[in-house]
Amino acid sequence: MTMKYLLVLFVIAIGFWMVSTRSRKPKDDDRPRSAKPTPPAAAPQAMLRCAHCGLHLPAADVVTDGSLAYCSDAHRRLGSGPASGP
Repeated sequence: MTMKYLLVLFVIAIGFWMVSTRSRKPKDDDRPRSAKPTPPAAAPQAMLRCAHCGLHLPAADVVTDGSLAYCSDAHRRLGSGPASGP
């Protein structure tokens, strides 16, 4: 007979614990201190193609000559199109 009451008391205690943990709101102090907010993602950058070798690179890194974009100053000096070899 006492086992039945013990089981009922156990079930009531588990139910009370579940209700109390769900109703408790998380506090700012409950957060781990090491968690840092993630910075917003950077906007995508325009990619341009080197007029000499065809390499694609961000628009901020290109060397321009008029309307043409190059990956380096050396390729800008060589001009558009790959250099013809022997």
